[in-house]
Amino acid sequence: MYKSILVPIDLAHSDVGQAIIKRASALADNNASITLLHVIGDIPSYAQSYLPEGQLQENLEETTKALKALSDAINVEAQAVVRYGSPSPVILDEAVERGSDLIIIASHHPGIKDYLMGSTASRVVRHADCSVLISR
Repeated sequence: MYKSILVPIDLAHSDVGQAIIKRASALADNNASITLLHVIGDIPSYAQSYLPEGQLQENLEETTKALKALSDAINVEAQAVVRYGSPSPVILDEAVERGSDLIIIASHHPGIKDYLMGSTASRVVRHADCSVLISR
């Protein structure tokens, strides 16, 4: 089984998130750590000046609470982490930083855009230093 599992979650699809959190719990060792990660896309600096003061921090706190609520809803002990950036590089960096031995990531059915540019899940699979489980 696995000692450190990273579970990237897209909060727009929380039902899928719950399913992969359950899968992570089933694959975890007794003392394993499960980390739920949500990546918020970078906000251009010119747009940040139009945001109310403290908005970025408020978004960070609300997203962390939403991740924690997902794990609490299915009684899984997990750490919630929110990062800003481009999803695949942030996921890969977080996996290295935490010494993850498994990444469980959801994937949708690919559209034409994914064939040309590649999906986040496919980029993670190609570049991860650890095992990756794709959940459809």
